[in-house]
Amino acid sequence: MHFDSFADFISMGGHGLYVWMAYGLTTVLLVINFVLPVMHKRQLVKEQARKMRREQQTP
Repeated sequence: MHFDSFADFISMGGHGLYVWMAYGLTTVLLVINFVLPVMHKRQLVKEQARKMRREQQTP
């Protein structure tokens, strides 16, 4: 595909809104799918560490 100008590239032959929204939504979903598990893992590790400390303090 060949575009004469950057504006033509952005407009994607009149379909730019849909194309760029699709790219944006895909990017947001990929970031969410990466960030949420990392955050949940950190929370789980903190909870497990807290639980281990409590168990060690109990006689």
